[in-house]
Amino acid sequence: MASKEKWKRKADPKLSGWKNSRVVKLSLFILLALMFYIGLAPKLLPEKYDIQVNMPSDKEILAPAQIPNGKATLQAQEEAAEKVQQIYRIVPLRNDTLVSQILDRIDTLNQDDQLTEANKIDIYKEELPQKVSQFMSNTIRNIGNNANYSPALLQEVRKRVNEQEYDIPEETFYKIPSLSSSQIQEMKSEATGIVSRLMGDQVTDAQTARAQVAEFVSRSTLTDRTSREVVQELIKLSITPNRFYDEEATKEAAVQARENTETVYIEQGEVLVQRGETITQDMYNLLKENDMLKTEINYWPQFGLLLLSVLLALGLFLFTRQSGTEFRYGNPQLLMIVLIYFIMLIAMHLTALVQSDTSRYVGYLAPVAIGCTLITLLLNNSFAYFSAVIFSVLASIVLNAGQPGTGIFDFHFGFYTLVVSYAAIFTVHRASQRSTILKAGIMVSLFGALAVLALALIGDAEPNRSTILYPVAFALASGLLTAILAIGLMPFFEVTFGILSALKLVELSNPNHPLLRKLLIETPGTYHHSVMVGNLSEAAAEAIGANGLLCRVGSYYHDIGKTKRPSYFIENQNNIENPHDSIDPKLSKSIIVAHARDGVEMQKEYKLPKRIRDIAEQHHGTTFLYFFYQKALKQAEERGVEPDFTEADFRYPGPKAQSKEAAVVGIADSVEAAVRSLHKPTIEQVESMIGKIIKSRLDDQQFNECDITLKELDVVAKTLKEAVMGIFHSRIEYPEEVKPKAKEN
Repeated sequence: MASKEKWKRKADPKLSGWKNSRVVKLSLFILLALMFYIGLAPKLLPEKYDIQVNMPSDKEILAPAQIPNGKATLQAQEEAAEKVQQIYRIVPLRNDTLVSQILDRIDTLNQDDQLTEANKIDIYKEELPQKVSQFMSNTIRNIGNNANYSPALLQEVRKRVNEQEYDIPEETFYKIPSLSSSQIQEMKSEATGIVSRLMGDQVTDAQTARAQVAEFVSRSTLTDRTSREVVQELIKLSITPNRFYDEEATKEAAVQARENTETVYIEQGEVLVQRGETITQDMYNLLKENDMLKTEINYWPQFGLLLLSVLLALGLFLFTRQSGTEFRYGNPQLLMIVLIYFIMLIAMHLTALVQSDTSRYVGYLAPVAIGCTLITLLLNNSFAYFSAVIFSVLASIVLNAGQPGTGIFDFHFGFYTLVVSYAAIFTVHRASQRSTILKAGIMVSLFGALAVLALALIGDAEPNRSTILYPVAFALASGLLTAILAIGLMPFFEVTFGILSALKLVELSNPNHPLLRKLLIETPGTYHHSVMVGNLSEAAAEAIGANGLLCRVGSYYHDIGKTKRPSYFIENQNNIENPHDSIDPKLSKSIIVAHARDGVEMQKEYKLPKRIRDIAEQHHGTTFLYFFYQKALKQAEERGVEPDFTEADFRYPGPKAQSKEAAVVGIADSVEAAVRSLHKPTIEQVESMIGKIIKSRLDDQQFNECDITLKELDVVAKTLKEAVMGIFHSRIEYPEEVKPKAKEN
């Protein structure tokens, strides 16, 4: 059942995300249809093309021979030009001379006694920026006359220098008149040295160099604060860029790169026209010269292929909606289906590449059973059976080598695909270990060889060695290739899509797993409890259609956190005192609730799947530790103080169960512990106890965040009762049969 809050959350598309989006689901089926169209186009569409000049091509066109590709050559030239790095030139602007002249001017004005301080400040405000501008203009002009710099480069120099000119702060002008001649001379010596060092580097951004001025000044011999502050601003004023972009040199280098590019040729079988590319007159003439055009436009083949692709995708869509198939993971699972179909088409086309009219039997090498093998292991049988039909249609088209009388579909490959796919499904549908996949490969080889042999004997009036041995050999190899690919791809799908397959669950249930061995050795009582919970939860989960194997394996690990402090849990307290009797109930509560969190951390350390960790984290939900709460209340009452805690302080931190499996494990955990605490339980006691446990959790709203229903809880209660009676048969007292009294004569 679900709370109103959960329903609101589900209704919010931002919360539900792409995993349950209908738009994404529709997009995936559209993608599947497009994939069918593209995958079948090379086999179904005619080799002559209906195109017009200035119209986009609706398909890919291959070159019949080696042809000089003018467009590709031009593109290669442009790419070579684009790879040319921008060329920068270093232009020396004599910045050290500039700062020296500025300080000389300041020294002259400061010694003029006829000017007031206010006059000097006004002069500095006006003259210093002008002096920089005039100095740079003269320097750039002189460089242009005496050096080999292009006018465009000099224009770039002027532009960058003007853009990055520095504005001296207002307060600096008021400090300059107070400088003495000796101070100015000392400043001049330091300033020219700092400017020379900074401008000795390649400066593209003057602000970067100016940011270093304060550090250089702080290391100088200047001790007067005013001198340091003023010289710092004057140095910044004198610094300009000295590294500039040379556009003409860059263009010249690009021209050289174009000229040095070799002519590109289109080899036979390479792409002439991309799908969707606009046909130019040159392309049209080239295609016409190679007899690759039709005289009339005919779109019916394309429409037929599109219709076939839509029908295949629509069939899959309707099957997922109207059959009993449940896609519990929504769009990620559908995305996985699309990827499996993509792998199948790729495998078929790779095989078709080495297939020809004379070697058509190579088609039997295609691992066409890999799709159904993966779907059976990762999803379910019914969808695998339906997919086998789709794969048969695809194989009969893609692997059709164009034999006379085959038409669009070659039933040989369609029948072969159907047989090996069903063989794979029957073999792996109850797989409990990865070696089963190898057995499936052997079965695929066997049944594939028999199918191919039957077709060869029926089709050839006088079969010979080549028509029998070659097909059978390729079919045998296909089965082994299927097993290898399935074993290799399974971990990828399990990790990428979070699929917890039955094979993975069986592997995790192995008692030799490090965590289970740790549980058995350090906490044998908890280990026995976990095994019992696994038996109970598996039976209950399967009764309501949940994942019973997941419940069993999740139960094995649900209390792994108890290995941190084993003696604090009653099932491990053999012949020892209960440590909770001598510690504060709040501490007891903290130790008890910590086992869920500790278990999750331990499982993360061993990289256990998230769904297993979720069961460990959620099996207690936010249930109430009533015993320790009452103990704490009693202690507070005995001390005569008001309780400094609430019921919320004595609850597990949660979260509540988010899945049916977590809810079932939580119920089974409580039921097993309760039954174990009874000395000689009766059937009535067991039934009443199970009902109370479920009702207590129900009233405590522990199932509000999962989709378990009241009807399913009733089925769980009945199943747990039967399972408890079976497991604890010798301990449960059955009511004696009441014999009827003898009639009095």
